[in-house]
Parts: sequence; structure tokens; C-alpha cells
Amino acid sequence: MTACLPALPELRDRLIAAAALDRDEFAATGLVTGALDDGVPAETVLLDLIAPVQATVGTEWAANRLTVAQEHAASAIVERVITALAHHPAARTTPRYGKVTVACVEQEWHSLPARLLAEVLTLRGWEVDFLGAQVPTPHLVAHLHHTGADVVALSSSLPTRLPSAHAAITACQSVGVPVLVGGAAFGPDGRFARLLGANAWAPDARTAADLLAAGLAPPAPADVRQQIDDLPHLVDQEYTLVARSQGQLVKQVLTRLDDRFPAMATYTDAQRERTAEDIAHIVEFLTVAIYTDDDELFTSFITWTAGILTARHVPAHSLRPVLDILAAALKDFPRAVRPLERARTVLADATAAHPGAPA
Repeated sequence: MTACLPALPELRDRLIAAAALDRDEFAATGLVTGALDDGVPAETVLLDLIAPVQATVGTEWAANRLTVAQEHAASAIVERVITALAHHPAARTTPRYGKVTVACVEQEWHSLPARLLAEVLTLRGWEVDFLGAQVPTPHLVAHLHHTGADVVALSSSLPTRLPSAHAAITACQSVGVPVLVGGAAFGPDGRFARLLGANAWAPDARTAADLLAAGLAPPAPADVRQQIDDLPHLVDQEYTLVARSQGQLVKQVLTRLDDRFPAMATYTDAQRERTAEDIAHIVEFLTVAIYTDDDELFTSFITWTAGILTARHVPAHSLRPVLDILAAALKDFPRAVRPLERARTVLADATAAHPGAPA
């Protein structure tokens, strides 16, 4: 019997239930291998059955319907299900193209998008080295020298890793290897891929595989530039100075937040620790917004954070004093103050649009 495409939505729902809700690895694996046995192409299983599970896990966590532990458990099951698919006879292919190195940039721990791409490229006949999460740039370049890879595919999910991605792109190009990038960090339109000088950007694994099949031109000498030349706004040193003071800024916000947000007085130690983590993320995103000179990167994060807080019954307006304190501390840095001011406007609009949110 051959499975047909209309059956995919039902299979997808069952797989989501098994992996994300029931955390039943054996049931999830059985659904995937069963689909392969029924003739569903391995690439379709990867991208139309397995990948949506992880997307659902992220959505459920953001809505506070899954804990961090549950999210980690589901993600681990997804990884093992992918391994089961890779070992299935239906996924065996003979390499007929060149060598591709697939890796996550330094400090990037979200490896599933890169893993999916590595498996798709293997299915399409590439010889793939998948290096996994958090690959330091010097080790990546050493690997390229050792293996003679034809192209590098770099993945990053978090925009805060963009400076690391920039360093990796520049380093790979400097040894003559073109770079394809993908992942949420580079923006839905790939604008940060272009900003950082990548040779190509793909919004998904299928597009990435198609681009590689068409061929990427090797980087020209003019493409190998110093980061300061790529991003002229870095001349003002705002990014360097703010990046060096991130820890101090977090402490400063925490110290002053007790007076600006009285509810902090009732917080438990665990709540204060979580608040410190949230503030650290805000400072990180502000810092990378300065690096890219892109205010929307920061305002989008603040909007997302407000939604996460609301789902956890924390008032979104608690972000306002954090932004105010940072703006005062960074008053001498105009490219830092600008996104903070815009974020305050966005936050005010969002709060006004949801007056019934917890206060």
C-alpha cells in the first residue's frame, strides 16, 4: 500500500501527539518508519511530518502549555526519530555531488534546523559532514582545511548569535569556501544574511538544497573583508562598549527595578532569578541590535517577550521600567537609545491593545 499526500495531516497530528504530548518515543518512531514503509518519500517525512512537531513544541512552550522540561523531552524524541529515519533503508542514498559541511554557529545550541538540512542534503546525494551545535569558528575553519568541503551551510536560530555568524562567514570565505546561511536569526527575509555578506540565504531546507544544486560561486577576493568594513556603523564603538558592559547593565537594572516596579518586593528567589535571566536576554538583544543597526530586531523581541510574559500571567508593562532604566544608563549611546525608545512605543501600543491583560 502506498500512502498518499492527503494522509499527511492526520499522520502529522498523530506524530505531534506522540512526541510532544505523550512523549512516547516508540509510538513516534513507529509512525515515521511506517510512513516510510508505505512509500512516503523520506524528505517529505522529514520536512512535512517531523519538522512541524518541533514547531508545535515551540508554540506550545510560548503559550505556557509545555514546561521547559517537557519541551526538552519532546525535542530529544524528535532527534532520535530523525536518527531512526536516517537508518531506514528508504533513506539510503549514494553520494553523487560534492562535500557540504553543515554546522551551527558558535554559541548556537538549537541544532535541529541544521540537522534537518544535513539529512535532506544526504538524501539528495551530497556528502555531508554534520558538525552539530555550537561549533567554534577556528575549529570550523580547521575542519574545512582538513576535508576540502565545497560549501558551508551555517545555521542560527537566535539573532543574538549574529556577531558569531558574521565571524564564521568571514572566516570561511577567507579560505575560499562559499557560505549558505539559514535559520530564524537571519530574519524572515534574509536581510541579516545579506548584511553579513553570506553568499546565499535560504528560508528552509528544500530551498537550501535547491540553491546548492544550482551551485554557489566561490567567494571573490572582494568578498573577504574585515567586519568593520562590512558594517561601517561599528566605527562609533557603541557595540563594543555596550557588549563589554552587559553584566554591569543587568546588575544596574536589577538594583533599580525594586524601586521602579514595586511588585518585585514579593518575588521569590526563583522569580528574581528568572527576572535576571529575562533582563540579560533583553540586554543581549539590544546589543545585537546595535551591532546590526537594526531597531526592528530589538522591538520584535520586546513584542515577543511581552506575549511570553502575558501567557505566564506576568504583566507586560513590567518591561517598561526595564527599558527606562536601560535608556537612562545608555543615554550617551544614541544607537542604543533609539531602539529603546521605539520599543517603549511598541510596548505602549501593545499594552493599550490588550487592556485586560494581568496588571
